[in-house]
Amino acid sequence: MSSVIASTRFSVLDRSRTREGRTAPEALRDTVALARVAEKLGFHRFWVSEHHGVPGVAGSAPTVLAAAVAGATRTIRVGTGGVMLPNHRPLVVAEQFGVLESLFPGRIDMGLGRSVGFTGGVRKALGRDKEDAEDFAGQLEELLGWFRGTSPTGVHARPPEGLTVPPFVLAMGEGADIAARAGLPMVIGDLRDRERMRRGVDRYRERFRPSPWASEPYVVISGTVAVAATPEEARRLLVPEAWSMAYSRTHGTFPPLPPAERVEALSLSGREREFYERGLAGHVAGTEEQVAHELETVLKETGAQEVLVTTSTYDREALVDSYRRLARIVHS
Repeated sequence: MSSVIASTRFSVLDRSRTREGRTAPEALRDTVALARVAEKLGFHRFWVSEHHGVPGVAGSAPTVLAAAVAGATRTIRVGTGGVMLPNHRPLVVAEQFGVLESLFPGRIDMGLGRSVGFTGGVRKALGRDKEDAEDFAGQLEELLGWFRGTSPTGVHARPPEGLTVPPFVLAMGEGADIAARAGLPMVIGDLRDRERMRRGVDRYRERFRPSPWASEPYVVISGTVAVAATPEEARRLLVPEAWSMAYSRTHGTFPPLPPAERVEALSLSGREREFYERGLAGHVAGTEEQVAHELETVLKETGAQEVLVTTSTYDREALVDSYRRLARIVHS
């Protein structure tokens, strides 16, 4: 194993993707089961995500799911990738993470994003609109203030005040600037657009200001990593998500993951084929040797301290095998 891989942390983000013929509750239980696997394989963190009103994603309440994951594991760090702060009051988010940290001390991470609901209907249901994302920096400052006891309201948040829950900013677009100004670790994706990722990382490092939360920049790069016995098998791991993304772009709805063999038998329109092929390209995928080489390259390019792997696929056995092979690369 290369020294650059050996000195890098590897973690897992599972988005609780639903699968054709399976229920949303099954998807959530699959996430908890995968967390146990990730812990046994030696991954550093296991994060869950927040989506609302998306047919293909079951994870709508990340702090609740994080509690289930933390309760089912013993040592792995558990967190969110992320809680979408504009959707919530900062006090409530602080209280939720304060409870998590109180129940599972020293194991909880607070990954925070700036997205609002995906559609107008979802935003209306949440009582939010697109403009709510524009004050993400202010919301972030308020949230962190509840942990430090500095709220100008005179209210004290219980139990978060005085606790330390490491915050991370999910950086899309201007998120890198916000993370740098706040002096927080940054999570940036995705691996398919390396040039944009490098620009974001450079921007973050140039503008980083030390804070009580981080004395120096900390970069987590995120994206899909698929490892299999052959390049063809690794590519098949990518097929369900690539088709689901292509379908959402051409039909306006994000469906559950189909089996790869069903996708491969479909007759796609020219536009669907274009999005599908684009969805298959640029990921880190292949045999253990190929993936090790690709990871070493991207880590040298970005200088990242951590990789957050976000792979989703229909075949859970193949997914677990991919993570097992990745763990061999990381720990060999």
